[in-house]
Amino acid sequence: MSEASARGSRGWRWLGLFWVLVLLVFGGGAWRLAVLGPPDGPPVAAAEPPAPLDPAPPLTLGPLQARLPPVLQRYIDPNLIEASPVGLLPKIGGDGQMPLRAYARDFPASETRPRVALIVGGIGLSNALSEEAIDTLPRTVALAFSPYAARAEPLIERARGRGFETLLALPMEPAGFPLHDPGNRALMTTLPWTANAERLDWLLARYPGHVGAVGALGAMRGERFASLADPFSRLQIALADRGLLYIDPRPGAGDPQRAWGRAVDVVVDDPPQRVEIDARLAELERVARARGAALGYLGEITPVALERLSAWAAGIETRSVVLAPVTAVMRRAEGATGGARRPETASR
Repeated sequence: MSEASARGSRGWRWLGLFWVLVLLVFGGGAWRLAVLGPPDGPPVAAAEPPAPLDPAPPLTLGPLQARLPPVLQRYIDPNLIEASPVGLLPKIGGDGQMPLRAYARDFPASETRPRVALIVGGIGLSNALSEEAIDTLPRTVALAFSPYAARAEPLIERARGRGFETLLALPMEPAGFPLHDPGNRALMTTLPWTANAERLDWLLARYPGHVGAVGALGAMRGERFASLADPFSRLQIALADRGLLYIDPRPGAGDPQRAWGRAVDVVVDDPPQRVEIDARLAELERVARARGAALGYLGEITPVALERLSAWAAGIETRSVVLAPVTAVMRRAEGATGGARRPETASR
C-alpha cells in the first residue's frame, strides 16, 4: 500500500470514531432523561385554566313573550298578546290598553296645521326595497307589511327600531278575482265567516306589534269582499275586539262603522307613474287643507315611488301642512270597542 493510501485510510477511521462519540454522548443523555427524569431544579407551576367569564344575566321573558321571534321580543308588550292554535294574537290588555295606542307614534296634540298621513304598502316582499324604504322614508309614514313575506321579522325590527308605525296588509277578495289573486289566505266572499275568521287569525298571528290593518294587498283593495255588509262588518268587529284599527283603502268608501280607523282619501300610485304620483301627492295636500286631515295609500314600493316620496316629504314642512302618523288621523266609530286614551284628532 502506498503512503498516500495509508494516510487516506487512517483519515476515514478517525472520521468514523468521531461520529461514534457523538452518538454515544446524545444517546446517553436521552437514556438519562428517560430513566432518571429531568435534573433537579425549582418546580415549574402548572398553568391554571382561565377563570370562566361571568354569564350574561338571562333575559326575563314571560311564557308568551318567549314564543316571539327574538328580534321582536323587545318591541312587543306581553300584556297585549295571547296564545292561539295559529300563534300569538294581539289583544286588548287587562287595563284596557289597546295595540293601536301602545304601538302608536307620538304626535303633539297641540299641532294645528293640516295633517297628511301616508301608508306605504308592499313592505316585506323585496328585502332591498323594504330596507331602503325603512332607511330613507320619514318615520311618520306608516308601513304595511305583507303577510306573505318570507322573513319579515328583521324588517319589522328595523322599522320598529326607527319608530315607524306598522300595519298588516290584509288580503281580501278584490274586484277582478280570479285574474287578481290575493293569495290562499285571503278573506273570500265564497267562504262562511267561520272559515274567514280562521284565516284572519292566521294573518294576525303572522307579525304581532302592529297598530292595525289595511284592507289591501298591493294594488288589490278588497272591493268584492268589502261590498258584502255582513262579513265586512264582522271583520271590523274582530279587529276592534283586539284593539286594532282598520284602514279602508277605497277612496270615498266612508270610514269604518265598527272599528277605529279611517278610509283613505287618495291612492297615490294609481297608476304607478312618476307624474301621476306627484299629482296624487299634491291632491293629498289639497284634501288636508280643505278638511283638516287626509290619508293616502301607496300600494307598492318601487324605486320610482321611493324617489318621489322622498322628494315630496323633504319639502312638506314649507307648504303649511305636517306629515302625521296614521293614528293621529284615525277616528272612533260608534260601534268600536275599547276605551279611548286621547280625543279624536281629525274631522272630515
